[in-house]
Amino acid sequence: MMLNKDAKIYVAGHRGLVGSAIWNNLKQRGYTNLVGRTHAELDLCNQLAVRHFFDEERPEAVVLAAAFVGGIMANSLYRADFIMQNMKMQCNVIGEAYAHGVQRLLFLGSTCIYPKNAPQPMKEDCLLTSPLEYTNEEYAIAKIAGLKMCESYNLQYGTNYIAVMPTNLYGPNDNFHLENSHVMPAMMRKVYLAKLIHDNDWQAIRVDMNKRPVEGVNGQYSNDEIKTVLAKYGIHDNKVVLWGTGKPLREFLWSEDMADASVHVLLNVDFADIIGIEKYSSVHYGAKADGVVDRNHSEGRGGAIPQLGEIRNCHINVGTGKELTIRELSELVVKAVGFEGTVEFDASKPDGTPRKLIDVEKLHSLGWRHKVEIEDGVKMLFDWYKNSLKNE
Repeated sequence: MMLNKDAKIYVAGHRGLVGSAIWNNLKQRGYTNLVGRTHAELDLCNQLAVRHFFDEERPEAVVLAAAFVGGIMANSLYRADFIMQNMKMQCNVIGEAYAHGVQRLLFLGSTCIYPKNAPQPMKEDCLLTSPLEYTNEEYAIAKIAGLKMCESYNLQYGTNYIAVMPTNLYGPNDNFHLENSHVMPAMMRKVYLAKLIHDNDWQAIRVDMNKRPVEGVNGQYSNDEIKTVLAKYGIHDNKVVLWGTGKPLREFLWSEDMADASVHVLLNVDFADIIGIEKYSSVHYGAKADGVVDRNHSEGRGGAIPQLGEIRNCHINVGTGKELTIRELSELVVKAVGFEGTVEFDASKPDGTPRKLIDVEKLHSLGWRHKVEIEDGVKMLFDWYKNSLKNE
C-alpha cells in the first residue's frame, strides 16, 4: 500500500533532531498533511491521551521518533525512567496505531541495541547474541522491545511496521550544550570558543554564552568568570583539551540523510522486502489448520506457521558504513572552524567503546545510500551553529 500525497502522517517527536528532519523531508516530497504534537500537548506515556489523539486524528501512517533520551550520566541515574517511559510511549503509540487501522509505521531505535562486544561491523543478526553495555542497558532493552513489537505485529497481523536503527547522528538542531551534548557538537563549540578567546572577541563569546549558558554562566558574567567555567570543559586561550586518547573509531550520519533514509523506508519498503515475498505471503494471508494458505484471511498468525522457520532481526541499520578516529574528527573540526591553536588529548580520561561501526548492506539492498560525507558534514554543521547565534 503506497501512501498518497494527501495521506495524513503523524510524526511523534517532530521537534527533535531526527523528527524535525523527517517532517521537513516529507514536506519537501509533497506530503503536507502532517500532524505533530509537542510533549505539552500530548504526553505519549498517557495511554488514554494517546487513544483520544488517534480517535480524533486517524492518521494513515505513523513515524515514532519520540523517545526519552540522554547521555551516560542520565542513563545511569534514571534507569527506571529510561525503561518505563520509553516502553510506555512505544506500547501506547504502536498499540493505538494498530487499533486505529494504521498499516504503515516507522519506529526509530538506536545502535545501542547491539551487544557491547559485538563483532564489527555490526550486522542486524548480532542482536541478542551477548550482553549489552551496562550503562545504557535500560534504554537498549526498551528499543529492542520496540523493534520486536513491530516485527510481531507484522507477523501476526500483516502490517508494515518497520524499525530503523541509526548510527551516531549530527546536523541542524543538534545539541551544543557542553554539559550534555554528544561528541561532535561539544568538540566544535570548544574549538570555536578557544579561538574566540585567543582572538579576544568577547562580544562573540557573550553572544554564544547567552544563547547556551554553561552551568548557569551566561554572557552577563565577567571575562574571568566565563574563562573559569570554560576551563572546566577543556577550553583555553588557543588550546582545547579533549577526553581520552583520540583513538576510538566512530561512524557519523548527517541527520537530514537519516531523515531521507527513514522516509525512503516508510514510503517504499514493505515487511515483504525484508523477509522475502514467499514467506510474507503465508504470514500475511494466514494459514488453515491443515497448512493450506487462506488468502481471504488478512490477519494470519504468521508466527504460528512452523514451515516459515524463525523470523527475526527484521530491523534495518542506517548509517554510512564508514568510520574515523576521534582525533581525525578533531582535525576536521579544527579545519572547519579555522582554529590555529592546539588540540590535546587527556589519556587519563575514559575513551568509551573502541569501535562502533554498523553494517549497512541491508539498507543498500533496499535502495538507499548516504549522500553527505563527513568532511562536508562537519563544515555544514559549523555553518548551522554560527547561523544559530545570529540575531541574539
